[in-house]
Amino acid sequence: MAESQMVGAIKKLNQSNYKQWSTCIKSYLQGQDLWQVTNGTETRQPANDINDGIGKWQVKAGRAMFIIKTTVDDDVLDHIQDLEYPKQGWDTLEALFTKKNDARLQLVEGELMTISQGDLPISQYFRKVKNLCREIGELDP
Repeated sequence: MAESQMVGAIKKLNQSNYKQWSTCIKSYLQGQDLWQVTNGTETRQPANDINDGIGKWQVKAGRAMFIIKTTVDDDVLDHIQDLEYPKQGWDTLEALFTKKNDARLQLVEGELMTISQGDLPISQYFRKVKNLCREIGELDP
């Protein structure tokens, strides 16, 4: 499967799926040998990494940033569109979506209070309730 098809199979980051998105993207970037430039382990291009003016590090950083930018919704892209390096993008999104504040806690608690099984199979409904409870526990230990 081509890289663009695999990246396209990952659900785009929106206001409510950061944990799932970050898990999938991290795994994908690790598999493509791009996680080190994203998490900051490789922050600079080695001096001996120049090949016709463009180094391997720059190519890796560009690929990682492309993957991140193409797997987020347009309203999320506004926050990272001008960033150049994947670590900047990753850190910005992480800070944006993992804020542990009262407003997020109230939102998640409200979602838990109004959740209903509806047409969901019991296993999917249970997983949803469990995820909400886990998030509430993380926000308010």
